[in-house]
Amino acid sequence: MAEQEVTLMKGNEAIAYAAIRCGADGYFGYPITPQSEVLETLALLKPWETTGMVVLQAESEVAAINMIHGGAGAGKRVLTSSSSPGVALMQEGIAYMAGSEIPGLIVNVQRGGPGLGTIQPSQSDYFQATRGGGNGDYNVIVLAPNSVQEMADFVDLAFELAFRYRNPAMILSDGVIGQMMEKVVLPPQKPRRTEEEIRKQCPWATIGRTKDRQPNIMTSLELKPEVMEARNIHLQEKYAEIKAKEVRFEMQQMDDADYVIVAFGSAARIAEKAIEIAREEGIKVGLFRPITLWPFPEKQIAELAKGKKGILVAEINAGQMVEDVRLAVNGSIQVEHFGRLGGIVPDPEEIVNALKTKLMGN
Repeated sequence: MAEQEVTLMKGNEAIAYAAIRCGADGYFGYPITPQSEVLETLALLKPWETTGMVVLQAESEVAAINMIHGGAGAGKRVLTSSSSPGVALMQEGIAYMAGSEIPGLIVNVQRGGPGLGTIQPSQSDYFQATRGGGNGDYNVIVLAPNSVQEMADFVDLAFELAFRYRNPAMILSDGVIGQMMEKVVLPPQKPRRTEEEIRKQCPWATIGRTKDRQPNIMTSLELKPEVMEARNIHLQEKYAEIKAKEVRFEMQQMDDADYVIVAFGSAARIAEKAIEIAREEGIKVGLFRPITLWPFPEKQIAELAKGKKGILVAEINAGQMVEDVRLAVNGSIQVEHFGRLGGIVPDPEEIVNALKTKLMGN
């Protein structure tokens, strides 16, 4: 077996390298801190000379998501990346993609808000990602990495899920994961698919007229209410299938835990150290990390809550995922929230103190 190549790089750089190696056909994006290295790295690597991958700086985030809409509608593996205000601008296009059942990948390296906010890290786009920030009843598949390695790994996984279910997928990272440097093993190079392969794998795609076939028309517009209702029912059935099959999560030190910290992304990394500190003080606490924020692991959290004394949800926001945790446990256990705002990343000791004061009454 060949020895794996281990490389030191930023999370944003890992997205770029992984996109090329996963056989992406195109990237369309616009620079915004703290994710600009994705586009900068792709420009440096020049994949159009090696794999044929298109890399284009669009004139705006709105333009970028509509380029994704067109490229993905043709069956191509295309992605964009941005940060919180930029992704807000993309919401109309994402909703159109969901309504048209067009797969595509959006990477969000979150920063603090509301509005332009700060360039510092945050996790305050949880609702924007998991609730669907555009109009209508739809969901986006949301993966939350907590390491540079997962930034690389989730590119291929996101494309796989997006095309399996013909649905937009999002990698919801943040400024901590995007900017920090870690060792990463990059995926092997995949060949880009041929037009023949795309036609076979994506019979729904708008890949042009042929002698024996008229072009497919993909649209989210339907003027007949009964037809639109049927389309919405189909989407809801698809979302139910995704919820049944694609929930992903991780647990640590849960066997003897009296208390549970639920956290995702960079907050989960901080929570790992908080748990180490707490256990040194004799407090038995474990970590539950949702990897898919949508579909959310509600059944797993409900089961986990049995026999525990309390749950602390640690987020870098004012309290968003905590609502899903409370819905999951349905009042069966005390659930409290701890978060920092304005781009401030909490220390592990702050999470330990919140655990003591909010759940243990110390």
